[in-house]
Amino acid sequence: MTYVVNENCIRCKYMDCVEVCPVDCFYEGENMLVIHPDECIDCGVCEPECPVEAIVPDTAGSIDKWLELNRTYAEQWPNITRKGTAPADADQFAKEPDKFAKYFNNNPGKR
Repeated sequence: MTYVVNENCIRCKYMDCVEVCPVDCFYEGENMLVIHPDECIDCGVCEPECPVEAIVPDTAGSIDKWLELNRTYAEQWPNITRKGTAPADADQFAKEPDKFAKYFNNNPGKR
C-alpha cells in the first residue's frame, strides 16, 4: 500500500506533509505535489498533516487515476524535502471541486 495525492492539493500546495515524510517521497509540480508510490513506506504520517485532505491511501475507492498521476509526475518533477511557502491564494481554492480539469498543469516546481 502507498499514499497518493489527489486533486485537493491543486492550487493549495500547503506542503505540511513534506516536513514529516521520513523517506522524502514528495515531488513538486508547479501547482501540486505528488508522492512516488514506489518510495512511500506507508507510514501514514503525512495524511493527517494535510489541511485539505489531499493525501489518501491507495486503497481508497476510485483512486487509480491518482495513483498513475502520482507515479508519472514523481518521475518527472523535482524531489522536495523541505516545506516551502503555500500560494498566497491557497485558501481560496481549498474547497473548490473539479480542480483537475480547471487548473492542473504538468509543469515542474521551480525550486
